[in-house]
Amino acid sequence: MTQKPWEQDAAANPGDPGEDHWARDVYQRLKRDLQGQRGLAPYTVRNYLTDLGAFWRFLDSERVQDLRRVDRGLVRQYLYWLLTEAPPLKGGHGTRPVARPRDRGYADRSVVRKLSALRTLFAFLRRTGQVEADPTARVASARTSRTLPDFLDPSAVQALLEAPSRATPGGLRDRAILELLYAAGLRVSEVVGVNVDDVDLGRREVRVTGKGSHQRLGMLGVPACEAIRVYLETARGRLVGRRDDGALFLNRNGGRLTQRSVQLLVRRYSLQAGLPPGVHPHTLRHTFATHLLDGGADVRVVQHLLGHASPATTQIYTHVTQAGALQTYRSAHPRARRRREEAATEAGEGRG
Repeated sequence: MTQKPWEQDAAANPGDPGEDHWARDVYQRLKRDLQGQRGLAPYTVRNYLTDLGAFWRFLDSERVQDLRRVDRGLVRQYLYWLLTEAPPLKGGHGTRPVARPRDRGYADRSVVRKLSALRTLFAFLRRTGQVEADPTARVASARTSRTLPDFLDPSAVQALLEAPSRATPGGLRDRAILELLYAAGLRVSEVVGVNVDDVDLGRREVRVTGKGSHQRLGMLGVPACEAIRVYLETARGRLVGRRDDGALFLNRNGGRLTQRSVQLLVRRYSLQAGLPPGVHPHTLRHTFATHLLDGGADVRVVQHLLGHASPATTQIYTHVTQAGALQTYRSAHPRARRRREEAATEAGEGRG
């Protein structure tokens, strides 16, 4: 069976329209341009290119083979197609449409992300003189519903941190990882990227390379420092292989631990600790931010510790803490309690 353009070279080049596709040259030039930009992480480049895959499919369905023909109306038509008609790609990163007809339409967040990739494409085309105008310039992004992040209460965090065994090198490593995720609020990519030299136990700091290759310092509490110290002194030497590249966390073969491995170990220990399904490394990052704000930390300090470029990104956690504050107020404040009791009394009298 002949492959569709979007099915060619899918694994190696997510979003690649295919060798014989009319847009292949544009795709390749954009790819080189993104890779040459300082500060763009490889995953960021990959995601931009992947998100363009749906655009090539849409243009093929509309029989458009010239990007100069794309105007604002066609862009809006593309967004509507994404929301209502487009079969989402299998797994989110592949290039093969899912075959189930009821699974049509991307989620709002995915549509916003794909519009961002489209803006990047047309900014490149205009900068290089391939189009005269940017058809995405005055197209509004779809409104997305911002869900509150999941987080754990202190007792659940304690149960999770206590789950790894202290009798094995792997258990000591895993405990240090969990402590670091919660103590510093790191992304999973940041945890696996930490080297031994990045950790200063005396100053209780860890140097982290975040999104866009930006570096920052994460703070470590006493329990996290102790867990990392024990791991370094008693476990890491038993895991290291012939070639030591300096990675802090190693797998059983002595190589740097992968993001997938960290995700799996967090899931395993959360189930072992009796926590609800769905706990992942980012849950501990959300928990870190929420607990800091609950403790009275300034949102800009939390923004810096999380490595957010804008305080607006951190603001979502304030909704969580405000909800908690309201619940605490209603249960603890004398006036709030009195009004509840009066309402209950009135309701009882009415029933009598």
